Amino acid sequence: MLLHAEILQVHTRHPFIIARGGQSAYRTVFVRLVDTDGAEGWGEAAPSRFYGETADSALLALQQFAPLLANADAWSIDAIERELEKALRWNAAARCAVSAALHDLAARRLGVPLWRYWGLDRAAAPQSSFTIGIAPDVATLRSRVQEAAHYPILKIKLGSSWDREVLRIVREEAPNAILRVDANAAWTPKQALGMLDALHAVGVDMLEQPLQPQDLAGLRFVRERAAIPVVADESCLVASDIPKLEGVVDGVNIKLAKCGSLREALRMIAVARAHGMRVMCGCMIETTLGIAPAAHFSPLLDDADLDGAALLADDPFVGPGIPGGQVTLGDALGLGVSRR
Repeated sequence: MLLHAEILQVHTRHPFIIARGGQSAYRTVFVRLVDTDGAEGWGEAAPSRFYGETADSALLALQQFAPLLANADAWSIDAIERELEKALRWNAAARCAVSAALHDLAARRLGVPLWRYWGLDRAAAPQSSFTIGIAPDVATLRSRVQEAAHYPILKIKLGSSWDREVLRIVREEAPNAILRVDANAAWTPKQALGMLDALHAVGVDMLEQPLQPQDLAGLRFVRERAAIPVVADESCLVASDIPKLEGVVDGVNIKLAKCGSLREALRMIAVARAHGMRVMCGCMIETTLGIAPAAHFSPLLDDADLDGAALLADDPFVGPGIPGGQVTLGDALGLGVSRR
């Protein structure tokens, strides 16, 4: 197989700000695998500096993967994923782009969409939340919540100096929405404990990653005192992270750019289920191509936060999406993604 990769630049409709910063322009890497018969599979890397990757480093990693893929059997997805991980242990977003392209190629060859390849029921796909990033002022926050009125589940980014007021304003503007919050590891255990009454007052139904990733004792402390589920994101990268989180949190948030492959994501779902945990899948800021793989396995999830492409002003792809908040899968082959 030949590997082709190019950097894309996309822009969010509004600056996307979380507790550790943000921006409006994002660079992803579009990957195409072309086999000897001309068949293609597509994938996307959505790297995050938090996990040690950039678009440039992902591109370099993909260049190192190219020789490993040159004579590989495209059907041997598991073997290829293991070889890529041995070649470069980290670089999860880059590895995931290849994994997505391999799955896209396999399902296309079989003449089915990926959800059917996996034997799933697309009618079981959940609703996705839509994220309200940290806003600079009250007027901007109100405007962004109003723009998101057609989404029934809102995820509010916290970790600013006015978190309590943010909660109150969002509830005022969206009195009927399901509210979830994500502090992106910005709080201490004491701060998280102090926020529980404010979360309860507006009816928040999920608290995501309130503390630093390594503070498992603190997460347990918060979870034991919270009346709502606590979900780990930055504390959980791969399947082997999950057993140590049993009793520490109620659920885990899987992201393809963290775990490195579609097969690893499916393993994470299985391991989390075996430990009786809630299973969620999130995303980075990425195009429809990057969102599509997770959308296809979303029938296996309890919760989805697959709004990365919905936040964009210039998504170059069309395919699975979240119209009205519902993860929606079509009949197009493979990932079901095409150029806009």
